[in-house]
Amino acid sequence: MKKILLPFVLSALFTGCSLDGDDGNNGTNGIDGAEGQIGKTGPAGEKGEQGTPGSAGQPGVNAHTQLTPVLVGRAVLNAQSPEGAAEIVGYHAPSQRIFALNSSATPATVEIIEIGQLDPDSLTKNAHGVVTGTNLQSKETLNLNEHESGDANSLAIHGNLLAVAIAKETGQAGKIAFFDVSASKPAFIKSVVVGYLPDMVTFTPDGSKVIVANEGEPKGDYSIDPEGSIAIITINSGQIADNATLINFNQFDDQMAALSKQGVVFANPTGRTIKGKEINTTVSMDLEPEYVTVSKDSRYAYISLQENNAIAKVDLKDNSLSVHGLGFKDWGKWTLDASDKDNAINFSSYSGLYGMYQPDSISAYQWQGANFIISANEGDGREYFFDSPDESTCLAEGGLEYDKDDGCLAYTDEIRAEDLTLGNNFDYVNNDDQDIGRLKVSTVLGDADKDSQYEALYTYGARSFSIWDHNGYRVYDSGDEIGKITAAIHGSAFNNDEDENKGDTRSDAKGAEPEALAIGQINDRTYAFIGLERMGGILIYDVTNPFNVTMNTYMINRGLEAGAEISGDLAPEGMVFIDQAQSPTGEALLVVGNEISGSISIWSLSSQ
Repeated sequence: MKKILLPFVLSALFTGCSLDGDDGNNGTNGIDGAEGQIGKTGPAGEKGEQGTPGSAGQPGVNAHTQLTPVLVGRAVLNAQSPEGAAEIVGYHAPSQRIFALNSSATPATVEIIEIGQLDPDSLTKNAHGVVTGTNLQSKETLNLNEHESGDANSLAIHGNLLAVAIAKETGQAGKIAFFDVSASKPAFIKSVVVGYLPDMVTFTPDGSKVIVANEGEPKGDYSIDPEGSIAIITINSGQIADNATLINFNQFDDQMAALSKQGVVFANPTGRTIKGKEINTTVSMDLEPEYVTVSKDSRYAYISLQENNAIAKVDLKDNSLSVHGLGFKDWGKWTLDASDKDNAINFSSYSGLYGMYQPDSISAYQWQGANFIISANEGDGREYFFDSPDESTCLAEGGLEYDKDDGCLAYTDEIRAEDLTLGNNFDYVNNDDQDIGRLKVSTVLGDADKDSQYEALYTYGARSFSIWDHNGYRVYDSGDEIGKITAAIHGSAFNNDEDENKGDTRSDAKGAEPEALAIGQINDRTYAFIGLERMGGILIYDVTNPFNVTMNTYMINRGLEAGAEISGDLAPEGMVFIDQAQSPTGEALLVVGNEISGSISIWSLSSQ
């Protein structure tokens, strides 16, 4: 395997080389074609047509500002057991401190790291050029269990307020714990009850409200399946309300068919009996809010419903709620490497194959006074297990199969394409590990006539990031650029996993997996930072004009040498952008929480 020296920063200027290696320089992808009204679908459930690729030229050249990322700060939390030690990060500008959620600690803590003095020269590298040293450490630990028990999932900061999302046992409402962080040691203020499984918390830009995505996932055996919801906590003149306003999805319970036509996905074991209980999952039980972003004017909250392939919108003026299906990506018009067993970089297009966008992180910004939402299209299936002593008991209780490590499988919507009976339109599939036979796809879509043959296949995620307008129409998608860029840079190490050095291992399952996302403005340009959970890299795009998006650069601090132990920063999960005015260095900074390595990495983003 080609030796790669890292950390690596790639300029977006690929002059003289092609991303796909056979037809010269590819141009920036054209603007997506016009889409039909939400609720109408094209062939095989496709929501509108993709635009044709742009004319040949230098891909992604940013004619405005070239960013030069430099790794200037790094800390590792729970060095002996780092996984989950640095998932979500926030920044308190007045004290120049990072607050990092440490879920690997028992119980969970928030680690507080001062970044006023950054000395990048003190960062040491290993033999492969990867920064493995640290120049930062936690100065204070906030023990959440002293104030509120449960699992901590998210945090957010506005002014001197810190909000932490605390989940309880399935079926018990979670809470948001508030702290005053104006002093060196955070002071607990109060906890406010919200919905089931609060997974993400954020403040409105004006600080007047806290918005919470309550995911409401079911218990492993579906004996309890709480409703997903959105909680709103009002803050008046610094006073936090004692109670949250809860917005549920009950109004959509009779609209499953209509929502499905929009591209909303419903995957559950309705109609089956598990442990003596017949399962009947409603729309409001199936919809699972994942992530929240708020418009610049604090008027609208946008919530990703990841597994459902949808975005919900709340008008915070009157708390009215709508749901927008995102439709599907036509992989007959783009290319992907679909097999982890072909031992090659193999980008191909596949007619009849569609991608569910299923965004995780989303972020809102404005252009020409209009609201737009950027989504990191990670993708996610459903798989639930419950405890069972052996296989016979598992099957007798309605389980699908037994695994000695995971237990009894209650439900999954995931299967390999080669294990399905495919329609005649898939006569090109040989299931010889060279095509989409290895690809993980959904069982709940593609067999429209219910004849047990699949005329269409739907895979998880879109291996891209997208931009949507306020009404839920897609105005941009990065197409197959993420796969091609990482393949061009990393060669056979592309589509690596986050916990081993073995290339191509994620080709059958969501690829590099865009998950983390942040938006920031440097001078007069707006940039999107897209973290690739599996590869560990971060792509930077200029999204100032959502109808004219350009790739700017790429950065990564991870060793990818075959056979070597993984090193560096692994699995970017949460990111926060620090603008120049609030930065201790005077340069814009990107703070990244890396889940697997338990590291906090800080990149300086100087412009030329």
